[in-house]
Amino acid sequence: MAARRYGRRKTWQLVAILIASAIVWFLDPQRRGAPPKARPVPNAEVPAAHANGYETFTGCQWVDHRQNDGDSFRVKLPDGRIEQFRLYYVDSPESEFRSYRGGETNRERIHEQAKVFGIDDEQAVEIGKRAKKLTHDLLSRGSFTIQTKWEDPFGDRRYHAFVIPSSGPLLEETLVREGLVRIHTKGAPMPDGTPVKERLKTLRSLEDEAKRAKRGAWGL
Repeated sequence: MAARRYGRRKTWQLVAILIASAIVWFLDPQRRGAPPKARPVPNAEVPAAHANGYETFTGCQWVDHRQNDGDSFRVKLPDGRIEQFRLYYVDSPESEFRSYRGGETNRERIHEQAKVFGIDDEQAVEIGKRAKKLTHDLLSRGSFTIQTKWEDPFGDRRYHAFVIPSSGPLLEETLVREGLVRIHTKGAPMPDGTPVKERLKTLRSLEDEAKRAKRGAWGL
C-alpha cells in the first residue's frame, strides 16, 4: 500500500514538472518567434540635412592626398565615404608644374591663371601653394561642413560644394579676401537662397578689398 502511494506521489511530481516546463516554454518570446531586441548598427550613416536641393554634411574631416589643392580636395564624410570636392565660384592657381601622360602639361593653364593677377607663371605657382596651405590649415584643424548638390560637370567625380570651416566664413570668401584665388568657374544659388548675381557681388567686393590691401597675388 505504501509503495502504491509513493508511486502516485512520484507520478504527480513528474506531472507538475512537465506543466512548469510547458509554462516556461510558452512564455519564452524567443520560442514563440518574437524578434530579438534590435542591436545598434555599427558605422550607421548619419543622415544629411537638405535645403534648396543641397545636402548638408556636418562633422566632415580633411583627408590628406597628393592631389589636394587650394580649391579641390578630398573629404571624409560622417558616414565614412571619402569624396573629392571643388569650390563653387573660385579657382586657385596650380600649386606645381605638372606633366601628364601623352606629353601634356599644365603650363598653359598656369599661364592663363597668372595673367589674371598680372604676375608670372612661377609667382602663380607660389600663390597656388599658399592657397593650398591655407585650405589645409583651415580644414585639417577640426571638423567642417560640406553643402553639395553632387554636381559633377566635368565627369571626374569632383563635386562642387560650399565648404564652411569650423572657425569662420565660407572657404571661398577667405581665399578671395586673401588674394589667393580668382573668381572663376561654376557658380550656383546658395543653400540659403542667395542668387548667383548677389553672391558674385559679395565676392567681387572681397576681391576689391584684397586688391586695395595688396594681399596675396595682388601684392606681387
